[in-house]
Amino acid sequence: MSDDSTIRATQLRVGRLTKAHGLKGAIKLELFTDDPGRRFVPGAVFTLQVPTSSPWHGKTIELVELRWYNQHAVGFFKGVPDREAAETLAKAILWIDQDSAEQTDEEDAWYDHQLVGLAIVRDGVQIGTLTRLEHLPAQDLLIVKTANGEVMIPFVKAIVPSVDVKAGVITITPPPGLLEELPDEPDADEPAPADADTDSDTDEPVADPETSEEPAATPTPDGQGA
Repeated sequence: MSDDSTIRATQLRVGRLTKAHGLKGAIKLELFTDDPGRRFVPGAVFTLQVPTSSPWHGKTIELVELRWYNQHAVGFFKGVPDREAAETLAKAILWIDQDSAEQTDEEDAWYDHQLVGLAIVRDGVQIGTLTRLEHLPAQDLLIVKTANGEVMIPFVKAIVPSVDVKAGVITITPPPGLLEELPDEPDADEPAPADADTDSDTDEPVADPETSEEPAATPTPDGQGA
């Protein structure tokens, strides 16, 4: 894959840089934390998750200031002096180092190492085990090892309604076709088979030329035949 997937399990994803804002290097932020006042303080250093082709690959970035414009978070970072530089960071995901023993108190937030190894359960039956997570710009994916190989499950509330770390269970409600192939449906354009009982008995009767009568002559105005 193009994105850096070597982020350590003890790091926490806290935000994503979306697009440049203005001309002085500011970048709009999508926050993945309920506590930006603690995570985004001047001097905070973030590990960047970017494509391997990015000039920022393998680097960290330091926050200078976080501001709010029309209720949108906007960050200023060290080494990002102008809009051109800011645009090279679009879609980068921000991670922070955390103590592996620290437990997050944020709702629906877990460290990767807390989830890896949990049982994946569907309709009360375990179908596999979580081997890793893939963090993409659009959404996170659960990579699950099943009896039929690895499958990818979007880590969204509609499909993953429950995560119980203490019980060691992740409950999923996948839509049809996500984990198995759907049966082929008959082609609506395919003509129906011909009726085997259709034969000449159902055709319109044909008059026998030897027994059929000739049509009567059309009378003329004086009553005589034509």
